[in-house]
Amino acid sequence: MGCGGSKSKKLSEEEVTFLINNTCFTREQIKHWYKGFVRDCPEGQLSQKKFLEVYSEFFPSGNATEFCEHVFRTFDTDKGGTIDFPEFLLAINITSSGNPEEKLNWAFSMYDIDGNGTIDQDEMIRIISAIYNMIGSEGQTRDTVTPKERTKEIFSKMDANNDGVLSKKEFVEGCMNDQFLCQMLTADTSAVNNAQ
Repeated sequence: MGCGGSKSKKLSEEEVTFLINNTCFTREQIKHWYKGFVRDCPEGQLSQKKFLEVYSEFFPSGNATEFCEHVFRTFDTDKGGTIDFPEFLLAINITSSGNPEEKLNWAFSMYDIDGNGTIDQDEMIRIISAIYNMIGSEGQTRDTVTPKERTKEIFSKMDANNDGVLSKKEFVEGCMNDQFLCQMLTADTSAVNNAQ
């Protein structure tokens, strides 16, 4: 259900070697992850619909649809409309085990919706709105800062050359110098909940 694409196959030695060299996972961990991936997606491809089903379970009081679309777009590195196992494990590695700079580089690619190498205020507003929608009532308080207000704050701190867009360098350096922004912009919902 929700998984499509080519028929499931055994993970090749080439794929295992690639994943060992490009993630923090061992051969055994890769095989364990693969077994679970194939169990959930017997065709060997994770569709956006199935991704949303799984992701939404983590945010029962919110609407994760829009945020999932952005995350899925970032994970689907070959833009094929599905996530295969290597894309899946590379994404898991960055989001769960990556160092802060790797996570921020990944987050930048998610915020850069049009892929032009910069983040403009409209893109930032769209992602922050998606995060707010995803966390739902769990993160709501009376004094909620709107996505537009939050974006204005972020740009005032990060847009070093005041050109109205954030370069990857400005984004990464701005986050590295501000722990709260780093947590919020990498979708650490505890930071968002504490800010609202």
